Amino acid sequence: MEGLTLEFHEMGLDDRMLKALADLGWAHPTLIQEKAIPLALEGKDLMARARTGSGKTAAYAVPVIQRILTSKQTVREQAVRALVLVPTKELGQQVQTMIRQLTAFCSRDVKVADISSTADLSAQKPILMEKPDIVVGTPSRVQAHISAQNLTLSSLEVLVIDEADLLFSFGFEDDLKNLLCHLPKIYQAFLMSATLNDDVQALKDLVLHNPVTLKLKGSQLPDASQLQQYSVKCEEEDKFLLIYTLLKLGLVRGKTLIFVNAVERCYRLKLFLEQFSIPACVLNSELPVHSRCHIISQYNQGFYDYIIATDEHELENPASSSQKAQEKGKKKKAGKSGKGKDKEYGVSRGIDFHNVFNVINFDFPASVESYIHRVGRTARADKPGTALSFISHTELPLLEKVERALIGDATDSVLKPYGFKMQEIEAFRYRCRDAMRSVTKQAVKEARLKEIKQELLNSEKLKTYFDDNPRDLQLLRHDKDLHPAVIKPHLKNVPEYLIPNALKSLVNPLHGRKRRFRTRGVDGMRNSFKKTFKTKNPLKSFRYAKKRTEKSGKP
Repeated sequence: MEGLTLEFHEMGLDDRMLKALADLGWAHPTLIQEKAIPLALEGKDLMARARTGSGKTAAYAVPVIQRILTSKQTVREQAVRALVLVPTKELGQQVQTMIRQLTAFCSRDVKVADISSTADLSAQKPILMEKPDIVVGTPSRVQAHISAQNLTLSSLEVLVIDEADLLFSFGFEDDLKNLLCHLPKIYQAFLMSATLNDDVQALKDLVLHNPVTLKLKGSQLPDASQLQQYSVKCEEEDKFLLIYTLLKLGLVRGKTLIFVNAVERCYRLKLFLEQFSIPACVLNSELPVHSRCHIISQYNQGFYDYIIATDEHELENPASSSQKAQEKGKKKKAGKSGKGKDKEYGVSRGIDFHNVFNVINFDFPASVESYIHRVGRTARADKPGTALSFISHTELPLLEKVERALIGDATDSVLKPYGFKMQEIEAFRYRCRDAMRSVTKQAVKEARLKEIKQELLNSEKLKTYFDDNPRDLQLLRHDKDLHPAVIKPHLKNVPEYLIPNALKSLVNPLHGRKRRFRTRGVDGMRNSFKKTFKTKNPLKSFRYAKKRTEKSGKP
């Protein structure tokens, strides 16, 4: 029995949900879905650890929807029956989208509302007054609505905590404990996480009752046949030189996420790439939530290939730190670094970026959990992916820490050295230095101000204007040049004599062939025209023959 795969139609699901699953193109359940859905339908509490991209969201969404459809056959009273807690607003919107896709053919019977956005409580009150069956939100947002008496959870049947390993690190412990006081005594609970740390174990004791623990696959990341992980040792200046070479020469192809550890470095890298006409958009905690979600959706639709994302929250509140240290950090940073930043922001955490081929850690992450979440944005759903990490001498201890964790997890997950000879691209160094002279501190500051002002205006338009004019969404691009730094035109093109001989075939394998073809085409056309003109000139080769009818007509 263990060798047999359980299909969706064998799980006793509603026909309308089976039709939605077929429309999504899901022929077979993933491993986490195959194991978790039957247990959840039996009414058991679950604590599941599965790597990112394994289908955890559907693993809890399907049984939640099925339970609501079943209960509505006997109970007609409308009430909030399921609560999904997420650590970030972006993940909240993603979960709502997934649930709406699964309830496409039963949307009248199962209603879902996402209250994780930063809209006023009064603006979201009418939505909650309708008592949607499923409410999605961050713990702080849900607690705020409970305090404002906009939300009651007395009829709750299912509690889901998604990306549970991040809730404590995002400072939601107090909100979560206060929220649990408003729940009924009996309810089913799911805890979904990519990692199982001490915080998740503490959360398990708070929420779950005799749970079934699912630890699927030894590795928290895909194996080496699906995910290739590399590291290259380079110092600060070499990082910019290497990223320029990889992107400008097309050595890294496909949609790419580039992670840095600070907002300032985010804009510095964007301005640096702009010098070479490499468009990229920025994603960080200073941008409004509507703009962040719009950037992600446009990236998923293929509008642009490069996102430079910050993961600065991991530096401020690492998962391994205690709650006291977090509270001290919040007090110290409330005046400076916390100003203007969204504490519920997280790019590397649970967000589903579609068809990401590469993840580049321009700055190495500060913890093992952060590395797993970053790299987990690629090689999702059995698709191949590549992760490349730039390592400076100060980041070597962090690399060793990650390698120890991955080796203990699975022997084939260790980072392999990236075989790249830096002396081959030494000719590009003066161009990179030339570009860096234009990326001053003042230019970075102006870029941040300009981007924030622009995105604030855009987010307001997204709320009102673009709802009525969806076509105009295409005009809103997030990877436009900021232009606070002087753009030098000569840096746009790469002179052929600077390209190393070993890379010329990789950079433009058709370059010489196109040139030869073009030369042959012009000369060949002239020669063939001369030949046809000589042999087939209609004025010289014209022959007139009398018709036979005329000959036969003569006496």
